[in-house]
Amino acid sequence: MAKKPAAETPAVADFETSLDQLEQLVEKMEHGEMSLEESLAAYERGVGLYRRCQQALEQAELRVRLLTDPDAPDKAEPFPGAADGDA
Repeated sequence: MAKKPAAETPAVADFETSLDQLEQLVEKMEHGEMSLEESLAAYERGVGLYRRCQQALEQAELRVRLLTDPDAPDKAEPFPGAADGDA
């Protein structure tokens, strides 16, 4: 029975770790001291980190929806701003 919380906790930790790495990467890129090759590699890494953050946020939203109404998760309404596509 402890499997579900254990499986969900890494998503939160992964989000926090990925977000921290993404912030550090952006800060490094903003200094402008990277070569073109390094910048491209950093950008590619940043896109991957961004996607991991998005997945973790989507999992968190799903958890909240299920917790709000576990009998009818399809009737749960999206979070405000979720349909905006802003990230």
